[in-house]
Amino acid sequence: MNAKHIWTDQDTTPATSAADKRAAERKSATLAGRLMWKDQRGTTRFATVVTKDVSEFGVFVECQSVVSLPLYRLVQFQLEREALESDQVPASLRSGRILSAVYRVSPPTRGGARQGFALRLMVDPKRTIQPSRAALSA
Repeated sequence: MNAKHIWTDQDTTPATSAADKRAAERKSATLAGRLMWKDQRGTTRFATVVTKDVSEFGVFVECQSVVSLPLYRLVQFQLEREALESDQVPASLRSGRILSAVYRVSPPTRGGARQGFALRLMVDPKRTIQPSRAALSA
């Protein structure tokens, strides 16, 4: 009898992807934008960014240059004026600057990937776009 036993806990429930758990659809979009925040000394800082994907409640951006922006820092995110014309822009981003929280930081890599930040847009989840009554009655 073999005394070595490897415990395996197999999950029989179907796997769900992270996208299935999202509150809003995430779309791949390359749009120019800006971040503004205050550093630990209270100095206002700016960074030029490019979005990689957007949704009604979040956005992932890559910085053109490396910045010191810690996790959970509150920032103002704004798309460039020309980017607001795109069909890919969710309603929450069309109003101009929006308060956001940094919830993931991706450092730059030697392979050339830029520094990235996942931002949670500080919008009321109840404010999602509701279908019009005419569309519901049709």
